Amino acid sequence: QVQLVESGGGLVQAGGSLRLSCAASGRTFSTYAMGWFRQAPGKEREFVAAISWNSGSTYYGDSVKGRFTISRDNAKNTVYLQMNSLKPEDTAVYYCAAPNTPRTYEYAYWGQGTQVTVSS
Repeated sequence: QVQLVESGGGLVQAGGSLRLSCAASGRTFSTYAMGWFRQAPGKEREFVAAISWNSGSTYYGDSVKGRFTISRDNAKNTVYLQMNSLKPEDTAVYYCAAPNTPRTYEYAYWGQGTQVTVSS
């Protein structure tokens, strides 16, 4: 069974940085794309970033382009989200997601989420 465990959230001032981690287990990590999403109170879940199985392709939501960077370490079964120049509107629960099929972006597995709070 696939398990995703996020960590690294917390409280930070506007303009600061955080790095989120997502540790995956339960299957071969290196053949699957991975993604990050977020959900703020009262809002729909929003796509943040995605990375292909071999890190050859990365994708970002418009609101985070140029500020966030997704990366992965297949040897550690971990995907990261480096968040710089944080804004109060980045406050949300951040979720790691994995697809059910290799090399697709149809997410089927989700972590429990990690809270990120950006103060103004």
